[in-house]
Amino acid sequence: MSFAPGSGAAAINLVHQAAELFTNMEGRARDTETRAQLLCKNALERLELAEKRIETAERERREAINEAHQKLRDACKTLEQAQLRIVTAEDRLTAVEFRAQAAEAEAREAKQALALVEEAIRSRLLSASPKAGPSLGTVV
Repeated sequence: MSFAPGSGAAAINLVHQAAELFTNMEGRARDTETRAQLLCKNALERLELAEKRIETAERERREAINEAHQKLRDACKTLEQAQLRIVTAEDRLTAVEFRAQAAEAEAREAKQALALVEEAIRSRLLSASPKAGPSLGTVV
């Protein structure tokens, strides 16, 4: 096996070029890996931030729902109390109306009784003393 003159230097030159090429490729690979790791790190940070925002939004939603439920319960309780007060007021009104009707009936009866008493007094006075008629007219 014989080598042509200068072929040794050419071979060494090719080995150096190949080594330089591999070194450049390794450098680019490291740069690419570094960029990929940075991209992954940034993506992970954005993901964690998004998850925190989601958790906050879900917590605020739950709080809003709980607050709405409490307000609804309070409103229902207030409505029930108002309905009870209305029923009580209606019952009182009905009782007052019955008492008023009874008082009116008693007043009518008393007025009728008074009229009868007045009529009886007039009849007795007029029948007991015929002379009292003109003087009674002046008294009345």
